Amino acid sequence: MTFAKHAWPALALLLLAGCHRGMEPVAFHAEGRPTTLAEWHVVEARGGKLELNDGVVPYDLNTPLFTDYAHKLRTIWMPKGTTAKYHPTDTFDFPVGTVISKTFYYPRASGGQPGDVMRTGDYSHDFAGEGLDLSKVHLVETRILVHRQDGWAAIPYVWNEAQTEATLARTGAVLPLTLVDDASGQPAREDFNYVVPDESQCQSCHAQDWIDRRVHPIGPKARHLNKDYHYAGGDENQLAHLAKLGYLGGLPAPAEIPRDANWEDPHAPLDARARAYLDINCGHCHNANGAANTTGLTLDYGTPEDRHLGICKPPTAAGQGTGDHFFDIVPGQPDESILPYRLASKEPGVMMPEIGRSTVHREGVALIKAWIAAQSGSCTTIH
Repeated sequence: MTFAKHAWPALALLLLAGCHRGMEPVAFHAEGRPTTLAEWHVVEARGGKLELNDGVVPYDLNTPLFTDYAHKLRTIWMPKGTTAKYHPTDTFDFPVGTVISKTFYYPRASGGQPGDVMRTGDYSHDFAGEGLDLSKVHLVETRILVHRQDGWAAIPYVWNEAQTEATLARTGAVLPLTLVDDASGQPAREDFNYVVPDESQCQSCHAQDWIDRRVHPIGPKARHLNKDYHYAGGDENQLAHLAKLGYLGGLPAPAEIPRDANWEDPHAPLDARARAYLDINCGHCHNANGAANTTGLTLDYGTPEDRHLGICKPPTAAGQGTGDHFFDIVPGQPDESILPYRLASKEPGVMMPEIGRSTVHREGVALIKAWIAAQSGSCTTIH
């Protein structure tokens, strides 16, 4: 891994770019729920683009959480003179005043019907600098995570049909959309309801400790962020970039920083790809302190590959969620395993994750099935 080096004059130009956009400074709201996203001045729809304000830094994850094939623009902003503290495994310790945003959007389906969006992993046509080209994407929602004196607050906003403004949606929203997939040359259509979670549902995923149930960011961890990003000023490792901006302190030597695999990288080991996928999609609940800690199934970073990970582990409760299977993972037999069965379901009471999707991530299920198929052993001999 190498950390790219850029001249300070180029960096200065990048930082000053926001000053010429005509935006008001980013607003930290220490309390309350602003009625529009624009009141935060973090990202704004201006001149056919979703633009980032001065000091708002975009970032990405090695392996992202699946949300109905939505693409996501993630950003971090911190008050001047403040710094987040590095942690090797947990979410960074962000200062009070930090505002994290995540905008969910889809590439537009050309020549389609209203509500048609593309099912694609290609992000190359989405961006305009560090923002989004609104002629090519359809904005759905933007979620704000703000670090206040009493902890983090999650605030959802839904974009209007004109793509000019996003308004507060404390009770969530249900948006009918249609995924259009023409990769095969024969367009396939899948109608689904995109569900914007309400504020209480945000806690279901973002509460890392189910005892105190305090909301925390999920993505900004070293292993997720340790990758290059194509900034307006060029490619650079995200952690090095944040440190150079003064947004991250205590960054260790590159060789000491953990890194999750990219789940789509065919050159990465299958085990690393599957573990990264389970870590980001399931580990926020299935961990020692999470909402699913009573299941005995832990799927986060560092879980040993034994019964804790589900290998030859019977479920804690019988019922429709098992699909009449006996173990979470049966080595070499994905079709006899509960884990991919639940990932491949859209039925309430069966599907996992329980919220956050209305569609099946076909490629993700295929990855987990391939991972299980490659495992050796037998549940009749492993104890």
